[in-house]
Amino acid sequence: MFTKILIANRGEIACRVAATARRLGIQTVAVYSDADAQAKHVAACDEAVHIGGSAPKDSYLRWERILQAAQATGAQAIHPGYGFLSENEDFAQACQAAGLVFIGPPASAIRAMGLKAESKQLMEKAGVPLVPGYHGADQHPELLQREADRIGYPVLIKASAGGGGKGMRLVERREDFAAALASCQREAINSFGNDAVLVEKYVLRPRHIEIQVFGDTQGNCVYLFERDCSVQRRHQKVLEEAPAPGMTEALRQKMGAAAVAAAQAVHYVGAGTVEFIVEQPGGYDAPDAMQFYFMEMNTRLQVEHPVTEAITGEDLVEWQLRVAAGQPLPKQQSELKIIGHAIEARICAENPDNGFLPATGTLQVYRKPACSSFAISDVRVDDGVREGDAISPFYDSMIAKLIVRGDTRAQALARLDAALAQTQIVGLATNVQFLRHVVRSTAFANAQLDTALIEREKAALFDQQPVPTALAVAAAVAQLLQAEQALQTADPFSRRDGWHSHGSPRRPLQLLQGGTPVAASLTTAHDGQLQLQVGDTTGRLDWQPQGDGLLVQFAGLRSTAQVHVQGEVRHIFTPQGAAVLELPDPLAHAGEHGAEGGRLTAPMPGKLVSFAVQAGDAVTKGQPLAVMEAMKMEHTIAAPADGVVQELLYAPGDQVSEGAELIRIEATA
Repeated sequence: MFTKILIANRGEIACRVAATARRLGIQTVAVYSDADAQAKHVAACDEAVHIGGSAPKDSYLRWERILQAAQATGAQAIHPGYGFLSENEDFAQACQAAGLVFIGPPASAIRAMGLKAESKQLMEKAGVPLVPGYHGADQHPELLQREADRIGYPVLIKASAGGGGKGMRLVERREDFAAALASCQREAINSFGNDAVLVEKYVLRPRHIEIQVFGDTQGNCVYLFERDCSVQRRHQKVLEEAPAPGMTEALRQKMGAAAVAAAQAVHYVGAGTVEFIVEQPGGYDAPDAMQFYFMEMNTRLQVEHPVTEAITGEDLVEWQLRVAAGQPLPKQQSELKIIGHAIEARICAENPDNGFLPATGTLQVYRKPACSSFAISDVRVDDGVREGDAISPFYDSMIAKLIVRGDTRAQALARLDAALAQTQIVGLATNVQFLRHVVRSTAFANAQLDTALIEREKAALFDQQPVPTALAVAAAVAQLLQAEQALQTADPFSRRDGWHSHGSPRRPLQLLQGGTPVAASLTTAHDGQLQLQVGDTTGRLDWQPQGDGLLVQFAGLRSTAQVHVQGEVRHIFTPQGAAVLELPDPLAHAGEHGAEGGRLTAPMPGKLVSFAVQAGDAVTKGQPLAVMEAMKMEHTIAAPADGVVQELLYAPGDQVSEGAELIRIEATA
């Protein structure tokens, strides 16, 4: 076994690998960029080496610097994690040439499976079912258009060298194909340095089910069952679970055998995932009719590997290390069993109500549910951040992975909802409440799964208000009173609770929820009893401290609440959900004016890719005007109203900050 390894990655996966290495007595070396100098993964390792600038191309993708760091620190092997260099055959070969073990498959396997088109041709020879499509080398746009027409719409354009949902476009009409192809190729060249694509039939009502495989240098290969990753947004996974709901044992064995055959076809070594698209022609309640097709093989450890660990009790990183050191697989197929059900939720810095637009900012508050680390546990959190850390535009938007396990799927769902309720993040937009909406939805609870679930159920998933306004206001007022009590003195004339020598004073409260005023007032009787009015609801307000929060009772509602104050904003967390209220100070806003119109600003920090208009062009509301790239994804910015473009204020390739004015538009009536 190795005595020291270098982890060529960052964030939660670097912390994850370091934890297993520490348990096995293996020393670890971290690498870090300028942006990650104080990152959690740096502290998690025994040594750390600076390798360059904040952008991945200046650090985590500079494999020559990583090799130098490994050699300088005496590391014997390099674990690439996932993303970055994990599926780079040149890097794998360079490790071998430098006398270092690459903790992953051989370069030949990466090469064989790295390009989607070539891998599908290989799988066809191995007898693995394929989705109808075009996987050829000729990439002329007119040919690709003809192939899409032949296949029949809808089709999916996919970057041949892609992964993680990047370089992928769904095209439902022939007239949209050319623009989607150009956008897909542009994103592919930026993300992978290769703009080749393949075109496939888009399977209706598809499920995304993948099989975890593992091979060793002795020729053994097993599958560690399946994961259902159907719940996705923008072709990126949101929730993953194992085993797949509704999976029959016969289908599991058939898909497992196909996955092992795929791995053996390229003499696979280490952890890999064979991804299948599963068609449900008989509907959600007819698993015997499901048909599966090979989609791709990821030649690395997957983000969602913890759910496999949770149902098998195996540490897959330990398996990686042992196999890379030349040891045989720890278990054979007959020794592997499924234990219960596990679900993973990806907690990301993004705004679900605004097209899942990535967010940046500081984790001013970051509270997690009580959890344990690995093996079989009820609740586990894998992350690479701490309270006070910044989520920057340079890397992926994922903050943490929340993994729960139960004896049944229903128990796992209940535990996941409870753990999400205990997850409190303040400082930037996240998808935590959206995840709760999905988990609580009838479709997900009943395992009516396909990759269109979020779009299909959007009426039930978006713009929810799980916390009654009255309860949110009561919690905010209770916190305000608690803070005032902490400041007041014994001098009655300095009291701030509305005490008067006569009468029952009424204290008006100026509140905003989502920018909408909320009418509220507080009345204090001589006996100290509080009467709160919120809109048309009036009742007694009672509250008391409970742990690090409050127990609040108002108008027949009773709930615990944690309230985090950020300036004039109260972030309220309850078991029912979360809410945000503003308590503005009128004096602090005296003299402010509304924002100037006729401006189009950047909704996030990132790089300006292109403009679709020029000065003098007339534009209509909703018309695409510019494309920005942030957090490895392209985002189209549309015109907020009809008008005429007066000036373009940046050039393609420029880095822009959030709120920067991009285009000046003169509005037309």
